[in-house]
Amino acid sequence: MPKIKFTKTALKAQRDALKQFTRFLPTLQLKKQQLQMEMRLCQAALAENEAREADLKRRLDNWIALFGGHDSVEKLSALVVCEAVDTGVKNIAGVDVPTFNAIRFGDIRYNLFLEEPWIDDAIVILKQILSVRAEHGILQRQYDLLAIELRTTTQRVNLFEKVKIPECRANIKKIQIFLGDMDTASVARSKIAKKKSQEVAA
Repeated sequence: MPKIKFTKTALKAQRDALKQFTRFLPTLQLKKQQLQMEMRLCQAALAENEAREADLKRRLDNWIALFGGHDSVEKLSALVVCEAVDTGVKNIAGVDVPTFNAIRFGDIRYNLFLEEPWIDDAIVILKQILSVRAEHGILQRQYDLLAIELRTTTQRVNLFEKVKIPECRANIKKIQIFLGDMDTASVARSKIAKKKSQEVAA
């Protein structure tokens, strides 16, 4: 902690700093609340996404169990190829986070006469699973970025609340006491000087 000067300039600087900290603190607290709310929404979206994936996997497993052979999973995986995940960006409480738009798959080519009739439905479900997984990755990235920002914002709130504002108030009090004592001493000195000058004049 830097040593404070006991001057009127230092007192003004401490008052200005206190004003600035108390003005910014509510904004930081609001941002902290916003981030906490967004993280809860993100957690709910992740849970819903995981439930959707589990349901789709059950449906795919049922198709494979009913109609597929032991090589069905490998066959499906070879047919469905993810080419790219299209994402966007949105700003949440001052943080740029990625958003999931869509997933692009490569062209699927297979012989309609050689494959089982159920393969089309299985491909649709597999595409949905891959899409949900890609979305999950984006949601997780959103959550991680919000968590980093929340940690930083919480540190700033704590710094302002527990360090800077109390420090400024304590410094202001010390400087005021010092300046008050100096004024009292100055008045006392001037009275003594006045009395001495009156004694000399008499």
